[in-house]
Amino acid sequence: MTTKKILITGSSAVGKTSLVNRFIYDRFSELPSASIGLKVDKKEIQVYGQQVALILWDIMGEISQAKVPRTYFLGASAVVYVFDLTCPDTCKNMEADLAAIRRVLPGCLVRIVGNKRDLLSQEEFQVQERKTSADYYTSAKDGENVERLFTGICRELMKEALGG
Repeated sequence: MTTKKILITGSSAVGKTSLVNRFIYDRFSELPSASIGLKVDKKEIQVYGQQVALILWDIMGEISQAKVPRTYFLGASAVVYVFDLTCPDTCKNMEADLAAIRRVLPGCLVRIVGNKRDLLSQEEFQVQERKTSADYYTSAKDGENVERLFTGICRELMKEALGG
């Protein structure tokens, strides 16, 4: 079995833990849950005929902050950077965070995710889509694109590992 470590990061209250809970346990809670430090979860999926264990590290706070230990980065195969589509302030540290990620993990697969898609009308979403450059737009609440996000990352990682 192949194991891939994926870091989940971004500003506070953007839905990182909710995305992980939707993917791992297929559940969502309306109650706010602030992560303290680090939460690690695992899910096994099948990709290209191979069993892959995804180890998801849900990290509290922005990567560029000194309080995130650099040891969290060791062995990471991919990073999911999450921002809240309904709160533009959650993008203000994105460039600094992404630069820090690229310094610590050069060549690592990074995917930017705009979460809370369910809270926007179609018109509001189209405006946000033009303003942002996300790889995926998700809703942890209704599950929109959550499975696609993580299986897509896994496929990219396995394709690279299999030499293709």
